[in-house]
Amino acid sequence: MRISDEQMKKVISQLKEQGAHQDASPLIEPGYRESNGDVISRLTKRILNMPEREELVAQLKARIEAGEYNPTGEEIADAMLRRAIADECSG
Repeated sequence: MRISDEQMKKVISQLKEQGAHQDASPLIEPGYRESNGDVISRLTKRILNMPEREELVAQLKARIEAGEYNPTGEEIADAMLRRAIADECSG
């Protein structure tokens, strides 16, 4: 499951309000530091470049029907964790 654009906008808004100090730290690799504005800017660009939900659903549906969609357990677990983090942040 992918995090929606609306959820990411809400998280970004919350990060701006909180100064993005604690909540953004898991998104940054250990030993790597950038300013809060840089983090927000980078994440915003990535969000804006994500395909729209309808497009993503159509792509996945086509892959499932063609028998080409076989996510690994790790991919499923990763999606579940991202979903849990988004739910916690929006919550």
